[in-house]
Amino acid sequence: MSPLVDRARTHLNDLHEELAAATAYGLADHPAYRAEIEDAIEAARAAYVCAALTEIASFRAELSGPQVG
Repeated sequence: MSPLVDRARTHLNDLHEELAAATAYGLADHPAYRAEIEDAIEAARAAYVCAALTEIASFRAELSGPQVG
């Protein structure tokens, strides 16, 4: 796994842990916090998926050449 994919996954996991901790302490019900953390999780998930797909495509290109067309 590339460092970029690993960092993206770690960031996403950190946000999920933050939300779990906030929920445990009763802070996740605050509307502004909830909206902010959900937006951050959504953006982190998109970044992780993009990084993973880019790595898969790069690996495939190394194995069989770039896809054209």
